[in-house]
Amino acid sequence: MPTNKEFGQQLEKRTRAFAVRAIKLAAKLPNDRTGDVVRYQMVKSGTSIGANYREANRAVSRADSKHRISTCEKEASETQYWLEVIIEAEWLPAEQVQPDLKECNELLAIFTSIGKSTK
Repeated sequence: MPTNKEFGQQLEKRTRAFAVRAIKLAAKLPNDRTGDVVRYQMVKSGTSIGANYREANRAVSRADSKHRISTCEKEASETQYWLEVIIEAEWLPAEQVQPDLKECNELLAIFTSIGKSTK
């Protein structure tokens, strides 16, 4: 079982890898106004998860850390929404988006759990 520090390092790497996946997936969206809007929103929320987690690990106070974890949870939920929209709009095949949606669901569950344990 990993230590808290090791878990934190692994989760930072995992969220950074997810950010890269979100960027690559977004690049495949339609090049029109609606595609641009979803691309922007998804990249923004998908990359924010890891950035906020990194900040949570370097927070100056417990309250700041809790706030950042809460933001990670919100951004993961928003990214999950955009991935579901992409599937339902049939912009990309569901089987192409599903691995990213699965990872997003797992990240959301992790940050929800962390958030509950810090209350």
